[in-house]
Amino acid sequence: MRLFLLLAACTAALPAAAQERVAQPPIVPGAPAAQPQATVIAEPVALLIAGLDSDGDARVTRAEFDAGLKRSFDSADTSHSGGLGYIAYSDWSLRWMGDRNTLPSPFELDRDGDNKVSWGELQDRFAQIWTRFDKNKDGVIERSELVTIRPPAFNMMDGKRKRR
Repeated sequence: MRLFLLLAACTAALPAAAQERVAQPPIVPGAPAAQPQATVIAEPVALLIAGLDSDGDARVTRAEFDAGLKRSFDSADTSHSGGLGYIAYSDWSLRWMGDRNTLPSPFELDRDGDNKVSWGELQDRFAQIWTRFDKNKDGVIERSELVTIRPPAFNMMDGKRKRR
């Protein structure tokens, strides 16, 4: 009887062990490992700022920033009204920052509540963004000031760091 119980227990454990093996991807010698989660990231507004570098020296001066921001605004203000409705701002955001839902949002920028983002409103908010990104306050934003370094994910359950 004990032998029968032992065989039954082993037989029941086999499907569980087989499932564990199937869940793991096959190891192929010489194949590259999966790319780890990025720990260096850039905000969408940082992508815009990097794109304002007009002379290609990988640095954005305040003059390049202001001129490039105005050029980007004018590209979306096709009616030359001096303001972008929320949909036009969304189109501007998609083109210049990569997504329609990036920050700053049009609701944050529209200080006077006229349902438009004026050039002045955009310029005022981006002056604050300039100050935040010019970390060393030298009047130039370099690529290193545009990236954010985040630590790998931390698993609270086992107390070990692991990549996402």
